[in-house]
Amino acid sequence: MKHILSFAALTFALVALTGCGARKPTLHLYTWSDYIDPELVSTFEKANSCRIKIDTFDSNETMYAKVLAGSSRYDIIFPSSYQVRLMAQRDMIQPLDKSKLPNVAAHFSQTYRSVILNPEMTYNVPYAITFTGIAYRKDKVGKTEVSWATFDDPTFKGRSSLLNDFRETIGAGLKFLGYSLNTTNAIELQKACDVVIRWKKNIAKFDNEQYKTGIASGEFVMGQGYSGDVAQVMLEDPANIGFAFPKEGFSAACDEMVIPKSAQEVALAHAFINFMYDPVNAAKNIQYICAIMPNTDAIAKLPEKYRNNPAIIPPIDILTKAEVLRDLGAANALYSKIWDTIKATE
Repeated sequence: MKHILSFAALTFALVALTGCGARKPTLHLYTWSDYIDPELVSTFEKANSCRIKIDTFDSNETMYAKVLAGSSRYDIIFPSSYQVRLMAQRDMIQPLDKSKLPNVAAHFSQTYRSVILNPEMTYNVPYAITFTGIAYRKDKVGKTEVSWATFDDPTFKGRSSLLNDFRETIGAGLKFLGYSLNTTNAIELQKACDVVIRWKKNIAKFDNEQYKTGIASGEFVMGQGYSGDVAQVMLEDPANIGFAFPKEGFSAACDEMVIPKSAQEVALAHAFINFMYDPVNAAKNIQYICAIMPNTDAIAKLPEKYRNNPAIIPPIDILTKAEVLRDLGAANALYSKIWDTIKATE
């Protein structure tokens, strides 16, 4: 009787296991909000019999603190270039197996090499490149040449905005003065502080989120902004909305894909990075995020309205005026102090 019961129990267990099927692996991503085409996520899940779970962050600093604390285990993280170098120094990310990334080797565009801090790609694969410039209403500025100097123009008082970001906005002041946006010179920073305080008297507000809808509605005539955000509203109203790369210079940033040391699904992570560099997938993703992925063949596949949008694909000669934001370590405190002064000044 005991043998019969044991056999029955074993049979029941086998049926239960068969009914449940094999457990699918889960690829954990940590990235910026709304930064991957959901249809591509579904396609990868089906092709690789896996699940993808996405957590989001709103700043490199938030991401870095969470990963450093070891509170979560992610398989791919999307930091900006300057953060990659710091994470590599802290032994937080692992070298990539380039033999598993043939699409990267085949399709990476060397055109954008100058705006990538880690072009050797030991730990990183460039995901998307964005620029910070000025969104403006073509139908409102007339013949005015839009640049950082335009924020001094009283004609647009109360109808413009600057980013609520101390590196970007102080950086704009530095570029206006002809300085590097990565300077640690206290005198140069104080001069930039004075410039931004002067601009503050003309702007409506410091803002990171609503400036693009303000430009779209005509509430704002111009606003410092990220190229990806501005491209979205330009696509909806190309006749009236433009994006200026200030002649004095501007910032560039590259978000990258890295695999942390604590990753559980390393092979699947490599497969996902390679999948995103397939030209068809990359072209689809560019249209979703409205930021350029440095993939030569993907760019060629884009519809004309994306290829002709300078906020997505800037003219090549413009790139010479781009400067990449770098991590300044302890010197970040200088910028933070300047920013506090700007915010406190009426």
